Amino acid sequence: MDVKIEDSWRRRLAAEFDKPYFARLAAFVRSEYAAGACYPPGRLIFNAFNLCPFDSVKVVIIGQDPYHEPGQAQGLSFSVGYGVAIPPSLVNIYKEIELDLGKPMPPSGDLTRWARQGVLLLNATLTVRAHQAASHQRQGWEEFTDAAISALNAGRDHLVFMLWGGYARSKARLVDPSRHLVLQSVHPSPLSANRGGWFGNHHFSRANAYLASHGVEPVDW
Repeated sequence: MDVKIEDSWRRRLAAEFDKPYFARLAAFVRSEYAAGACYPPGRLIFNAFNLCPFDSVKVVIIGQDPYHEPGQAQGLSFSVGYGVAIPPSLVNIYKEIELDLGKPMPPSGDLTRWARQGVLLLNATLTVRAHQAASHQRQGWEEFTDAAISALNAGRDHLVFMLWGGYARSKARLVDPSRHLVLQSVHPSPLSANRGGWFGNHHFSRANAYLASHGVEPVDW
């Protein structure tokens, strides 16, 4: 695996690249991509980092692993490219933004514009085998992305961490709530959201109010 990652992140995560687990992970990922279809395309594995340098991060939204069907995954949690059907979880994210901020649902599920504003759209696992959800979990990616979260926790102040669903909420242990805003709720997937706790959580307005209170430009959601 050729690690093409933005320079500020490369510096912050340099120690991870030299650890034995990362060598094993790189070998696994190379073999998986050589054996058959995997997502996202290799050039987009570190897309979340490349679009959102370390010192530009304002908000962190944690997903679990990439979409595993053709044409969906683009290396950003919850995001799909232009022209791709908007996944149900993202539909519910957009619905909550409309309820919270009055912004109508956009026609595309491409969240690149969020990433360019400082929203780190970080999946805990950065690759997946085609048609097989969670197929690359527990191979080392979680250790790597936990290190990224820990680097932000220690190296930045006044970030917003959005933790949706049990898996993302388990990452709260990596964040100091006295230095950052931690927003937690159920997952926006229809199964969870429709049971209550997603709609009306006001995470997007709360995030922007917190950023503004610390002199940081709010996100145009």
